[in-house]
Amino acid sequence: MRTGSELRPRMTLRVDGALCRVLSADYHGGQGKMGGVMHAKIRDLQTGKERERRFRAEEAVEEVQPDKQSLQFLYSDGAVSTFMNPQTYEQVAIDSARLGKAAAWLTEETVVPVEFVDGEPLGIVFPEIAEGRVVETAAPYHSPGTDNVWKEARLENGVAVMVPPFIDVGEWIRVDVESSRYVERAKAKAR
Repeated sequence: MRTGSELRPRMTLRVDGALCRVLSADYHGGQGKMGGVMHAKIRDLQTGKERERRFRAEEAVEEVQPDKQSLQFLYSDGAVSTFMNPQTYEQVAIDSARLGKAAAWLTEETVVPVEFVDGEPLGIVFPEIAEGRVVETAAPYHSPGTDNVWKEARLENGVAVMVPPFIDVGEWIRVDVESSRYVERAKAKAR
């Protein structure tokens, strides 16, 4: 058991009988006799729906520790994503809604940790930052005084991201998976 003030992003909780993942958690301290409150954004792992919830600082919250297995992503048919255990060749199907925004970043043969609770797959543990190659955007430009102007870019996985004006087609960039926000150019390496 945890208290509401101990919640952190990426924790798995049982809230009102449903398994949920904490996406963000912001603590607001109270004053005087008013206790603090944790404002959390959570995703229901069964339905994939996101909602906001407030927890009192001293409120007891049940934390769930899922089992993790490294599975290889095979394919997605839109509604269901299929993973395989590389040792036993056993396949596991997970509703794509449970994967959240990370589903767009999965490529064939990617190995990711899949979380299980009571033998049922819940979702995947995906890095917070991912790299993608820009396949479509406006021509790059450099002009003084336009630091706050951004343009839209489409990555090879279909994700649309707002990028600075100096980004060009073919460049690799780093993106925050959950918010689909540009972080920085990816370091040059052999691809």
